[in-house]
Amino acid sequence: MTRVRVLLVDDQVLLRHGLRKLLEIEDTIEVVGDAADGHAALRAIPECRPDVALVDARMPGMDGVELIGHLSREHPQVAAIVLSTFDQDDYIFGALRAGAAGYLIKDCSPDDLVAAIRRAARGETVLASPVAARLVAELRGVPVISSAGHEKLSAREIEVARLVSAGAANKEIAARLYITEGTVKNHVSAVLRKLGLRDRTQLARHFNG
Repeated sequence: MTRVRVLLVDDQVLLRHGLRKLLEIEDTIEVVGDAADGHAALRAIPECRPDVALVDARMPGMDGVELIGHLSREHPQVAAIVLSTFDQDDYIFGALRAGAAGYLIKDCSPDDLVAAIRRAARGETVLASPVAARLVAELRGVPVISSAGHEKLSAREIEVARLVSAGAANKEIAARLYITEGTVKNHVSAVLRKLGLRDRTQLARHFNG
């Protein structure tokens, strides 16, 4: 069976090493290189000739979305899968519009990751369940609730903000929205920053006022 050649692109050294260890035990996958950012990835591709690039969304220099755009134009034979902590709309839809073959969240299981790599190499699209749900909602035209300042927020950020305002803890929000607690914290921080609020108490007053 032909091995799927994989390039790892992530600015975190420990994560790249961990992914390499995880994937190298698979008979049908070969890790042919790794890179710390998009620029390094583009330099590596002619030599390592990957079938699949596993790409982090947020990186210094050139982020995952920009890298995927370059891959689509310059190396269309490489299927790019985003593997990210963030499930924000701008990353998800930006990556898919740029030509990504898939979008996974970093808390996915090793089996799901391996299966996604194999499917992407066959030309299939692979999406984590929360990402697929967001895409379906977008295609259906589900409206984003808007009021003072809320137009700055994504649909998911508004969901999180309303649950925070209702008194839900991060763990409860994560369970209800099928995301990680770390992702909830990222959304809360983004909402506070975008709305110019100091803490969760001010956020609750803003949404309940």
